[in-house]
This record gives sequence, C-alpha cells and structure tokens, in this order.
Amino acid sequence: MLSSSSLIAHAANLDLVVRHVLAGLGHGIHAGRERGAGVEFSEYRAYAPGDEWRRVDWKLLARADRYYVREAERDSHVAVWLVLDATASMAEPSRSIEGLTKLQYARVLLACVAAIAQRQGDAFGLVVCRGERADFTPAARGPRQLQRVLARLNGVEAGGVLPGADTLRASLHFSRAPGVVCAASDFLDWPSPLSDALLRLRRMRHDVRALCLHTQAEVDAAFDATPAYRDPEHGGAVYRFGRDVKEAYVRNRAAHFDEVVRACRKNDVPLVQARIEQAPSDVLRAWLRRAQAA
Repeated sequence: MLSSSSLIAHAANLDLVVRHVLAGLGHGIHAGRERGAGVEFSEYRAYAPGDEWRRVDWKLLARADRYYVREAERDSHVAVWLVLDATASMAEPSRSIEGLTKLQYARVLLACVAAIAQRQGDAFGLVVCRGERADFTPAARGPRQLQRVLARLNGVEAGGVLPGADTLRASLHFSRAPGVVCAASDFLDWPSPLSDALLRLRRMRHDVRALCLHTQAEVDAAFDATPAYRDPEHGGAVYRFGRDVKEAYVRNRAAHFDEVVRACRKNDVPLVQARIEQAPSDVLRAWLRRAQAA
C-alpha cells in the first residue's frame, strides 16, 4: 500500500491521485453555500466520497440503484484561483521519496482544491508562472472545467524564472472581483513579482492563502557534501555543501523564511509551510482552514 506522497511520485493519472487524497476529506474552501433564488438544477453526477448526503437524489437511487448527486448552477461572486509557481527551483526532489518533487506535490494540492471547488459549485481558474510567462486558464464551473484544469496541471514542467511584475499584473486581471486565491510556491524568491502580486490581491480584499513547500533535506540541511550544486534559476557559481556552507545555509534560510512569515502576517495572508514528504491530506486541511496568518 503506497503512502499518499509515494502515490504522487508513482502515479501519472492526476485524477486518480486527487480521488485518493480527497477520500474522506469533505471540507469546502469557504464557508456557506448560496440557497434559494439563483440556484437552478444543472446536472447529475456520480456520488464521490465527501459529497453531502442531502444532495443525493433518493428518487433516482430507487430507479437506478446507484447514488447520484444533484449539481446546481448558482449566481456567485466568489471564484477560486489557483496560482502555481512552476519555476526551475520547483523541480527540487525529495531525498527520501524517489520521483517526488515540489512541483508534483504542488500540482496535486492545487488539483485537490480545484476538485473541491467543482464539488461545491464555485467557478475556478488557473495561473501557471513559468519561464517568464503566466499561462492563464479562465474561471468556469463544472466537471469539464475540472478536467481542463487537471490536464493543464498534469502537463506543467518546471523551468525558468518567475514572470516580471508587468506580466503578472496583466495575468491577474480577475482581481476586480472578490475571490479566493490559493498560491503554491517554494517562495525562495521573496520579495518577488509573485509575492508582490499576492500581497496586492490581499489588499484588494481577496482571500489569499499561501502554501510554502520545502523538502525534508532543505529543512534539515541534509545535503550530500560530495556533489556540486548550481542555482537552477540563476546559474552562476558552483557550490559544494561543506560544513562551513551548511552553517551559513541554515542561518540564511531561517532569516529568509522569517521574513516571508512576517510579510504574510502583516498582510493577513494565512501561510502554511509544508514538507513534500508530509501526507497531502493533512497539508490540504491546514491550507484550506481559514485562520489568522501564521
């Protein structure tokens, strides 16, 4: 039996991984559903773990002998936006789970958020930041939109650097309407055009939630001293991870992420820091829980 993180590393079918992670996880992204006027029946779909039993059509169950859930289209001013950092540093692998990278972990967590948004009837869209570009998938509702977003996430590969401020500003034109913004990154660049964009969205009263991903080796500074390392985004000098470098790394890393935490707290952006070796369902629960900034 594979663990959740191992499953991410070994399964190519993102839809399968999402269903595995979401099994038994029924939490929504935001509180409350609109009822009454403005809610119209749209379609039936097969029951999935975590669906509310009150949405099951019991008459259809009696005829078809299968559980179906009523989907509804509703007027809503809330859209969920998934923001993925797919720069070169997100290709950093786990040293303990073969084949698992930060990008793979981030893709699964964002795919789960998309699946939950689809389940609760929200519109959702995707912004992928990679190679000085920001690829934009407009927000929409329904199962087809979910498959569209999953396919886009499944095809993303890490590379390049973050887009510039002007490029990101043009890609975040959805900022006029209030929404939920879920951004996954390693935030090794901070401040950056991405961090500036997220903080600007928060000042515009969006519900912005940040997920900061690490590997266990990064947290423990447990890198092999034998091979040489090069910054995957900026190139430059080649380094070896000797004792003197390790001490400076630990000190500088702590200072960097202390600054990330302070900036998020100051701007009321809930920040969840997670290791990609952690169970995705546990991290997802923490990320979607609306609380005070860390």
